[in-house]
Amino acid sequence: LQQLQSSQREHFPLEHAAPFSAFLTDSFGRQHNYLRISLTEKCNLRCQYCMPEEGVKLTPKSELLTAQEIITLARLFVKEGVEKIRLTGGEPLIRPDVVDIVGQLYKLDGLKTIAVTTNGINLTRMLPRLKEAGLNAINISLDTLVPAKFEFIVRRKGFHKVMEGIHKATELGYRPVKVNCVVMRGLNEDELLDFVDFTKDLPLDVRFIEYMPFDGNKWNFKKMVSYKEMLDTIKQRWPELEKLPCETSSTAKSYKVPHFQGQISFITSMSEHFCGSCNRLRITADGNLKVCLFGNSEVSLRDHLRSGASQEELVQIIGAAVGRKKKQHAGMFNISQMKNRPMILIGGQAFQLVRCILMLFSFLYFSPEPALMSYPLCQDALQNPPNSKQWGHTFSHWLTLRASKNPSSTFDTKCLDVSVGKISVDCQSKEAGLGSDFCTTKSGSCTKIPYASDNLTHTDEEGRATMVDVGGKPDSRRSAVAGAVVLLGEKAFKMVRQNQLKKGDVLAVAQIAGIQGAKLTSQLIPLCHNIPLHHVEVSLTLDEARSAVVIRSSCQTWGRTGVEMEALTAASLAALTVYDMCKAVTHDIVIEEVKLLSKTGGQRGNFSR
Repeated sequence: LQQLQSSQREHFPLEHAAPFSAFLTDSFGRQHNYLRISLTEKCNLRCQYCMPEEGVKLTPKSELLTAQEIITLARLFVKEGVEKIRLTGGEPLIRPDVVDIVGQLYKLDGLKTIAVTTNGINLTRMLPRLKEAGLNAINISLDTLVPAKFEFIVRRKGFHKVMEGIHKATELGYRPVKVNCVVMRGLNEDELLDFVDFTKDLPLDVRFIEYMPFDGNKWNFKKMVSYKEMLDTIKQRWPELEKLPCETSSTAKSYKVPHFQGQISFITSMSEHFCGSCNRLRITADGNLKVCLFGNSEVSLRDHLRSGASQEELVQIIGAAVGRKKKQHAGMFNISQMKNRPMILIGGQAFQLVRCILMLFSFLYFSPEPALMSYPLCQDALQNPPNSKQWGHTFSHWLTLRASKNPSSTFDTKCLDVSVGKISVDCQSKEAGLGSDFCTTKSGSCTKIPYASDNLTHTDEEGRATMVDVGGKPDSRRSAVAGAVVLLGEKAFKMVRQNQLKKGDVLAVAQIAGIQGAKLTSQLIPLCHNIPLHHVEVSLTLDEARSAVVIRSSCQTWGRTGVEMEALTAASLAALTVYDMCKAVTHDIVIEEVKLLSKTGGQRGNFSR
């Protein structure tokens, strides 16, 4: 019976449908027959691109739309010509009356599609009842297929629940099950091919969404991976990829690998906007009508509804708002500067340790010995980020302090001439020449340096910073291994070993952070080249004797410059992540022995410590 009803609804006779309302047609002739309704501002995840870790300030419950108000507004929009309603959030499935809302929407004549966008955590448990109530389309948000990375992105556990929800949807006959994946450079763009392969045996539509700006997610163009770039990457693996036809109002450009059950799509809201065919309107959980996702202009339908406005008055108010809709992107030329609600309220904060990692690597650059990084220095950098004039003073103070503790050091602290934007070098210290032995005064061990330059390669003749031109160098296989040690203390070490920290699995999250750090090296270290990494591996082992986490990272590429900095970045960011996740237990944590262990390839030959 339900299948028969669904079939009848999908082919609702045009003569019985309400004529499309002029009130839902804007000044550019776009007919808005698709309404998205946010059921709640709350969410049980904390996705980095969507909301801050501590959450957002929630609207009091009394100011949110009730179920009856939602149905009243939905009935009005359907009467005027809306054919599809999507329930969003926050996370819509945490609203207790969501099944009842779906059931009441299903009774509205003329409404052809009732959809939901969910993070999938509660989907397995609730989907049978939702399907029975009338839900006939599902979008599930999933940005990674790696469980540890999932926990890193959403700051919560639950990967396996989401996967169970996807499979449950396919079992219950949803075709296709849409999987929304926000693609962010340096975070998950390396999983594009894995997501495509995910459609091989399942009736999925994996939708790659270009990263968009919202308040709180620290958006910038460097994080956005464009549709063309994603498509080129996928076509290199599947050159037979076929483009599929799509509806005029569709936001997606769809493709399919021959013989795969599912398909993929691209939501190109940034690189190739679809404003010209936009047919969407949005109602927020607190009852505000948004005619454009990118705009901050809103009209409170809740206030008018509660003040006793008639149906005709509400239609007039809605029509006036739709009539003011701009041609594209809310009329803004530079959407990266827009002011809007955080994404969670329409329905991130990645790498907060960048300041500390920059400080750490500055020490690596200026250290004549294997770099030894202590936590207090990192803490100072985080709490008091230096300006350009303070950088040199910090280095000079650090070197002077180290020299006072180690009088046998060969480094002359007078070599630093501190000035804004420039550090000139006039050292009278020992120089490492071709084939010389480099000795550390701490351990007395010596390292054979097969080749070393008499000059710094990252400064010009006047001492200004400059990027090395590698255009004339030959391609070769390059690899590097780096390490670091985090001394935790007995209490924190025990909690890490037993996985008892509230923030989650320290070793798993630190491993992912290290891998991400390696891929972001050129963005963190100003004079590093952006090179493609063929392989990154980060391992963390527990040293019970020292109550320490021992980190080892390795990077590989085929190119014209080495990957030492990528390996060092990976080890350092993994170490800093361990600290970040354990600092609630103790601040007596020391990060040390950040150093390059070995490298191969390049003009200077191989190196092994």
